[in-house]
Amino acid sequence: MSNAKISIRFFNDREVRAVWDEEHAKWWFNVIDIVAILNEQDDYTKANNYWRWLKRKLKSENNQVVSTTHAFKFVAADGKRRLSDTLDSTGVIELAKNFPNTNAIKFLDWFLYSDNSIDGQSKKKAYTLFEGNILDNIEVGTLKGLQQIHAYLFGGLYDFAGQIRQKEISKGGFHFAVSRFLGETLKQIEEMPETNFDEIVEKYIEMNIAHPFMEGNGRSTRIWLDLILKKQLKKCVDWSKISKQDYMNAMMLSPTKSNALKLLLKNALTNKINEREMFMKGIDYSYYYEEND
Repeated sequence: MSNAKISIRFFNDREVRAVWDEEHAKWWFNVIDIVAILNEQDDYTKANNYWRWLKRKLKSENNQVVSTTHAFKFVAADGKRRLSDTLDSTGVIELAKNFPNTNAIKFLDWFLYSDNSIDGQSKKKAYTLFEGNILDNIEVGTLKGLQQIHAYLFGGLYDFAGQIRQKEISKGGFHFAVSRFLGETLKQIEEMPETNFDEIVEKYIEMNIAHPFMEGNGRSTRIWLDLILKKQLKKCVDWSKISKQDYMNAMMLSPTKSNALKLLLKNALTNKINEREMFMKGIDYSYYYEEND
């Protein structure tokens, strides 16, 4: 499948890779990744061996899960692309039923998008930003545009969705912009130039320091950043190339040392600005960055 698009979703800090099948309009999920999760197994080889054993067992029982697997190529740890079994959504559900443990139940809740937490609901809404062509109606690079994003992601979840905060907030000992001067600060940030990469990242950093909302700043501002990059440079960030720890470290340094963040983002730039999968993958990583360790 030459036009396959790769997705990575996260469950308890573990990757579940997937391939988008254009012809049949469905996702195929990497079986070994799922088996590793269901068995809480960190060793990929052991997870693979367990799947080979389970596959034979299910086949001997005439279980239809085995017959529905398809092989697609995924990038392995050594950088080479290797065939791996995959299952569609129905197959994943059936497979999980062969793991009678509480972890399987939690996995199915996550896989079926039945997470009713604020983050879970917001993430579902984030996906529809692309599906509903809502991004096309958002102002790019303005405070209003950022408010539009935040209001969409958290509307109905927070009563302050899209509203500029009136209280002081801090994170990890870092105090964000003083609320009393926030209006003027945001006006100055909005007027910052965005004609090249460095200027765009500097504007992003300043907006992060301002932290205009009580919650949900990072998730909203990363989308805001990508829209600016898309408009001005015909680029966006492939967030899957940036690890959580590297991103967090670079963001912590950014108020005084912006070069680390600039290098991190520049190395992850892509021209695949209109690809559905690039956006969806970006949302997965963006929300993953915000998860507590």
